[in-house]
Amino acid sequence: MKGQNVSLYQQFNGRYDFTFLGNTMNPVENTFQGTPAIFTTSSATLILQPNDVVEKAFLYWAGCGTGDFNVKLNGVDITAQRTFSNVLQTQFNFFSAFTDITSQIQSTGNGNYTLSDLDVTSFINLHSQNSTNFAGWAIVVVYYNPNLPLNQLNVYDGLQAVSQVQNQLNITLNSLNVIDNNDAKIGFLAWEGDVGLSNNETLSINGNILSNTLNPPTNAFNGTNTITNSTDLYNMDLDIYSIQNNIAIGDTSADIQMTSNQDFVMINAIVSKLNSQLPDATISIDVTNQVCNSNILLVDFTVYNLNSTEILPAGTPISIYANGEFIEYTETLTPIPIGGSWSDQISILLPFDIPANFDLQFVVDDIGTGVGIVTEINENNNVDLQAIIQNSAPSFNKLDDLVSCNEGLTKGTFNFSHYEDLVKTDSNQIANFYTTIDDALNLTNPIFNTSNFVANSTPQEIYIRLENDNCYGFTSFFLTTKNCPPTVYNYVSGNFDGYNDGFFIEGLRDVFLNFEVKIYNRWGKWLWTGNQSKPDWDGYVENGVDEKYAPTGTYYYVVFLNDPDYNEPLVGYLYLTR
Repeated sequence: MKGQNVSLYQQFNGRYDFTFLGNTMNPVENTFQGTPAIFTTSSATLILQPNDVVEKAFLYWAGCGTGDFNVKLNGVDITAQRTFSNVLQTQFNFFSAFTDITSQIQSTGNGNYTLSDLDVTSFINLHSQNSTNFAGWAIVVVYYNPNLPLNQLNVYDGLQAVSQVQNQLNITLNSLNVIDNNDAKIGFLAWEGDVGLSNNETLSINGNILSNTLNPPTNAFNGTNTITNSTDLYNMDLDIYSIQNNIAIGDTSADIQMTSNQDFVMINAIVSKLNSQLPDATISIDVTNQVCNSNILLVDFTVYNLNSTEILPAGTPISIYANGEFIEYTETLTPIPIGGSWSDQISILLPFDIPANFDLQFVVDDIGTGVGIVTEINENNNVDLQAIIQNSAPSFNKLDDLVSCNEGLTKGTFNFSHYEDLVKTDSNQIANFYTTIDDALNLTNPIFNTSNFVANSTPQEIYIRLENDNCYGFTSFFLTTKNCPPTVYNYVSGNFDGYNDGFFIEGLRDVFLNFEVKIYNRWGKWLWTGNQSKPDWDGYVENGVDEKYAPTGTYYYVVFLNDPDYNEPLVGYLYLTR
């Protein structure tokens, strides 16, 4: 026989319990059926108490043959989300199907449910040869009730069988955590059992045979429903057993064993309910942010206590690993309630020899050696791992310093707008200019006018913050000035009308700080000497005897710049008029 192993499908932790409802499509038990016949519709009733709130509802339907995977529930079309199959003696096929119908059950609530359009009529003649013609359906309902104790409820499913071909079936139910076995119970959804066939047919848990009023120890699968006390659930079973005395505190698994020397029986779903008051710590790495040009990694993380039945205590350890090597330790600072979470940020100093790409691992309930201190519902979900690509500062092209003419006291005007493109090694980089490194670090006071930037004194260092998608870096260049040749305006109208009243030389004052200007008449007589502290010559004669101001005419100037770059004086003439 081939089938799918029964294994854990979903786990619930909290104030939960479960029930079954469902019905057969067989008009009578197939062992005693003379002429093969089967229904395509049957009904069952859901009865929950007023404080019971539906958490989940799973519909299973099954039958002989290769499958009918489209049915209706109360007229609503249902398509199988998962399917199972089994084969007996290579020619007798069986199927089961599953769909999560939680929303429909939550909307409808208590009342009658009818499954229709489950049609296996084309298969019953073949299967009637060995009395395995059947069909039926069942709904597993998980519900919440605030008055319930804190329980752990596991739903297992698959499709495995016993028969005269395979007399024994062993199923291990994993992911259990038995803290208190009070009111522990287990439910089974099984197909094709016959009340008239009881040849060494047993159902055991941990070596203890299960039985109750409807299910004798030697005929466990006999067409019964312990929820409704029905005995005419032909060729299917919906049975719930107390296992309070069959499972021990501390158990993390249970062994189910079925035997049959004759009857063909398939297990489709098993639901266990155990009293359990434990936290369940999980962790997530939410955001990672590496400080550029350093080995500091900032990590936002969250510790959860979601699938739990007890508070996760403060001081739960958290260990951090890089490529499997322990690098950092922290712990939760507050208790985390059932269903709650706690978030924090940690600054991690990465080892200097760590590769550029590495795996970052956060493990909750780990003291740094792989050992925890908190007993949890699930000890195997405490890890989150994230691949880290360390940020590297963007590369850049080296820039030349810029030189402009000294406009006075080392002031200069510069155009470095083209440097935005020149500095980049990648067109996707972003470059911004700043006058201080603090502004560049803090993204404050950027330089907007790079084409006409005035430096009031030089040398002035300009900082460039260069960014890529992950990081940023800095480079800089200097603005410097030089003393450019002055420009002489050689026309003076000394009439004090506000226009050309003095002999003006542009680029001289505050540039050549030790300059000296001498004015001579046409006969070479010295008339006036100017320097940094004296105004421009307006015709006043310093070396005069009879006249205070020079008359209209042509005069000569000699400008001594006294600058190492200008060894020869500037010599020329000017015209003075009144």
